[in-house]
Amino acid sequence: MTGNLYRGQAGLPFSSTLRVYEPLEAFPAGQREAIRAAGARAASRAAVENAELLASLGRITRAGGDPFPTGRTDLVRVTSAPGAGRHAAARAEAPEAGTSDAGAAAAGDESRKGGAERVLLYCPSQLVLRAGLAANALMEGIHGPLAEMLIPEEQRDKHQERIDQVKARDGSIRVHTRASTWGIPFSWFSLFAEGDHKDVVESGGRILTVRVWAPITEAMERARYAVANLALAAPDLDMLDDLAQLTEWLELFHVNSMVELDYGAVADKVYPDESPMDIRLGIECLAEGDMTGAAAAYRRLASRWIPIRQLARAS
Repeated sequence: MTGNLYRGQAGLPFSSTLRVYEPLEAFPAGQREAIRAAGARAASRAAVENAELLASLGRITRAGGDPFPTGRTDLVRVTSAPGAGRHAAARAEAPEAGTSDAGAAAAGDESRKGGAERVLLYCPSQLVLRAGLAANALMEGIHGPLAEMLIPEEQRDKHQERIDQVKARDGSIRVHTRASTWGIPFSWFSLFAEGDHKDVVESGGRILTVRVWAPITEAMERARYAVANLALAAPDLDMLDDLAQLTEWLELFHVNSMVELDYGAVADKVYPDESPMDIRLGIECLAEGDMTGAAAAYRRLASRWIPIRQLARAS
C-alpha cells in the first residue's frame, strides 16, 4: 500500500464498506466484457483502493465545482470462490481481491489441483450511481441547506443526466456496494460468523484493513434468522428495519455471489473484533428471553463502537 491515504492519515473519515461480488453471468450481456476487462486491469487490491481514494480527492479539487464522478474510470474489484453450486457447502478461501487474470488463473490452477474448481466474481464500483444516492441522502438530511451550498444545483442536474444515461444503458441496476463512515452498522455484522474467511492487511505495524467473506446464501440465512427473532423479541428495535432492508438488498443478487465486509482504516482501532459473535449472542439471548445476556452483548458492542462514532463529532 503506497502512501498514507488508506491508513486514514489524510484527514479522511473512517469508511467501511459492504460489497457483493457476482459471477460474470449475473451481469447483462452488454456489460460483461467491460467488467471482465476492468477486473483484468487491476494489478492488485491495494492499487484499486489507492486509485479510488486518489480519484475522490481529485474530484474535490477539480476545477469547475463538479464533485461528482463521471464514470469514465470506474474500477472493478475481483475475487474468486468455489465453483457454482458449492457456496452453501463450503466457504471460499478468497485470495487477494483485485488480482489480474494471470494471478486468478494461477489460483484457479491450484484449486483444480486440489479438486475444487474456482470462478471469478466481480464487484463494480458504480461510482456514478452511488454518488447520486449519497447526494440525495445528504440533501434530504439535516445538513441539506449546507449541501445545497457545497453542491451547486447546476452540478446536481448535470450528474442526474449521467445517472439517466447509466440507467438507459444498463437497464435494471443493482448497487453492489454500501458504505458507512465512522463505524460499521450493527446489522452488517449479522451477515457474518466467527469462522468466516478473514484477510488481515497490515503494513508498518498497522492494520490497514480487515476483510471478511461469506457466501451470499449463508449471509441471507443469518439475516433472516436475525429478522425472525428480533421481530418476535424486539419489534421496536431500529436494527430490525435495517436488517429487513439488508435482506431485501441481498435478494437482488445471484445465488453464487459472495458478500464482503471491508473494515477499512477503522480496523486498526477495533481488531481483533468480536462484533459478529456479540450480535449472534445478543439475538440468541433475546430469542430465549435472556435480557441480561442480551444487555451484556450490547454493552460489549457499545464499548467498542461508540468511541469510534464519537470521532465524527471531534474537532
